[in-house]
Amino acid sequence: QVQLVESGGGLVQPGGSLRLSCAASGIIYSIADMGWYRQAPGKQRELVATITRGGSTNYADSVKGRFTISRDNAKNTVDLQMNSLKPEDTAVYYCNCYAIGSRGGRNYWGQGTQVTVSS
Repeated sequence: QVQLVESGGGLVQPGGSLRLSCAASGIIYSIADMGWYRQAPGKQRELVATITRGGSTNYADSVKGRFTISRDNAKNTVDLQMNSLKPEDTAVYYCNCYAIGSRGGRNYWGQGTQVTVSS
């Protein structure tokens, strides 16, 4: 079983910055893609950014140029640096990864961390 634990959410003013971190633990043989998704009230969960094991990244158009995803393969962690935050970035942010553990490969989700952008 693989567990994902996020940290770093909170309240920030428009234009501010936050850094989200996510650590995977458990019996992990390998992690392929890692990423961040978000879900605002009344909306579907949407992709924010993903990163492959080799470091290739993909971003939602709405966050390009403002957010940066990074990972540490040795530590099984993925971070999301969020700059120039806007009120529309307010959501619960979820960490995701495809990991191969003792029970085979599957997608895993964290419990989510709240990000609120408001003055």
